[in-house]
Amino acid sequence: MFANADGYELFMGRWSRVLAPALLEFARIDDGWHILDVGSGTGSLALEIAKRKPGCRITGIDPSFEYVAYASRRISNPAILFEVGNAHRIAHPAGQFDASLSLLAFNFVSDPHQALSELKRVTCPGGYICAAVWDYGGRMDMLRKFWNAAVALDPGAEAADERHMSLCCAGELRQLWTEAGLADVEEQPLEITTAFKSFDDYWQPFLAGQGPAGAHVTRLSPERRLELREKTKSLLPDHSKSGSFELAARAWAVRGIVP
Repeated sequence: MFANADGYELFMGRWSRVLAPALLEFARIDDGWHILDVGSGTGSLALEIAKRKPGCRITGIDPSFEYVAYASRRISNPAILFEVGNAHRIAHPAGQFDASLSLLAFNFVSDPHQALSELKRVTCPGGYICAAVWDYGGRMDMLRKFWNAAVALDPGAEAADERHMSLCCAGELRQLWTEAGLADVEEQPLEITTAFKSFDDYWQPFLAGQGPAGAHVTRLSPERRLELREKTKSLLPDHSKSGSFELAARAWAVRGIVP
């Protein structure tokens, strides 16, 4: 599900690049800080931090060897270091980072309470911890159209739909941050749109098998895959069938201060 970095970059990277600036505006980090990027993926957030805050040092950790290798090849910047790492046990000393950020990854952490406890440990007192996840069930049109089509064809696909993942509804991240004892917790929706050149530009990235949606596609027979393709196409805006189109998305972002 998270082993094909090129596939992920085509599938979700275009969204990450648009969402990263919005998360940084919300995160309120200062230039010159040492930032931990948790679930750094193919490097979109780290690259945006370096562009907007060139005095920052960024350490990105991700459990995928393939993603870390891809990000390291993609970004040649001595201020950015990518490491294979697990959010449940971060291999850095207490208080090392001025802020810890996570873009579109926290809902995939198996034990978010433990992960947030680790972020508190490695973030200095007064530092920010900030994360954003998709509003899968509400407004992430790329995936909502896909899963609506998948479930219409096979009700059993409902179990894989990301809308059932934790932390993806309004208030859930805020509750987790508050229960962890962070101060001045705020939650805010981040609204973006992303453009597609054609329906094929939208559909082809699903075939790379990345994320729950891509994994679902790869399990289908060629016949069922074609059926899902046509059903999804029928649910998209009319102009998607012949030309470019845009889809909207909402992410829920949370920010809190380490006491």
